[in-house]
Amino acid sequence: MSELTAMINIGTEMARKLESIGIDSSECLITTGSKQAFMKLKQKYPKVCLVHLYALEGAIQNKEFNNLSETKKKELKEFSDFLKC
Repeated sequence: MSELTAMINIGTEMARKLESIGIDSSECLITTGSKQAFMKLKQKYPKVCLVHLYALEGAIQNKEFNNLSETKKKELKEFSDFLKC
């Protein structure tokens, strides 16, 4: 499996999904950003949810997704809700 699994919050399944949308390294995920990566995942895997977005952002920030700031969680939730429209 790729180096993605070395990132916090990124397990084998998430790494496989990220690779399937062209994100194959930690550098690529960081460059792409959590929101853009989430939108690409959502297009291919409609059942991905807010927790996946939190996990992506946590991986980029190198922290457990539960430890994201409340401000960041609110921002990400608003983004996720916007995509549902």
